[in-house]
Amino acid sequence: MEYVIILISAILVNNIVLAQFLGICPFLGVSTKIETAVGMGASVLFVMTLATIVTFLIQQYVLTPLNLVFLQTISFILIIAALVQMLEIILKKASPALYQALGIYLPLITTNCAVLGVAILVIKNEYNLVESVVFTMATSIGFALALVIFSGIREQLAIAEVPKGLNGMPIALITAGILAMAFMGFAGLV
Repeated sequence: MEYVIILISAILVNNIVLAQFLGICPFLGVSTKIETAVGMGASVLFVMTLATIVTFLIQQYVLTPLNLVFLQTISFILIIAALVQMLEIILKKASPALYQALGIYLPLITTNCAVLGVAILVIKNEYNLVESVVFTMATSIGFALALVIFSGIREQLAIAEVPKGLNGMPIALITAGILAMAFMGFAGLV
C-alpha cells in the first residue's frame, strides 16, 4: 500500500513540474511537439532513475560513512552530468533520429533541476532503495505525463487563433498555470 501512495503522490498530487516547479526549463522548451515530449520523458525517466540509484548508493556507502555529507550537492551534480553524457553517446549511436529530435534539449537534462531535486528528495525523505526507485520512476512518469499533456495543448494552440500579444511563450505560461491548477484537483487523493 505504501508503494501505491508513493506512486499516486509522485505522479499526480506532488507532480514535480506542476506542484513543485522543478524542471520548468525542459518543460517549456521541449513541449512544442508530442514526439519530442515523449522522447524527453523517456530520457528523463532513464536518467532520473539511474541517477537516483547511483546517488543513493554514493550517499549511503561513501558520503555518510566518511562524514562527507556536505559534498552531497556537488557530487550529485557531477554524477548526473556524467550520466547525461553517457545517454547522449548511447542515443547518438542507437537512435540518431531521437538524438536529432532532442537536439539542444538533451543537455537540458544535465541542468534539469528535477533530476537533482529527486535525488535530494529521496535522501531527505529517508526512502530505502526500493522506495527510492518507485518514487523516482513515479516522479519521472509524472514529469512525462505533464510534458505530454502540455505538448498536446501547445500543438492545438499553434493552430488556434490566439491574440497577437499572447502568441508564443505568454500563452504557454498561462496554459502551464491552468494545467498546474488542474493537477491541484488531485490534492485530496493521498
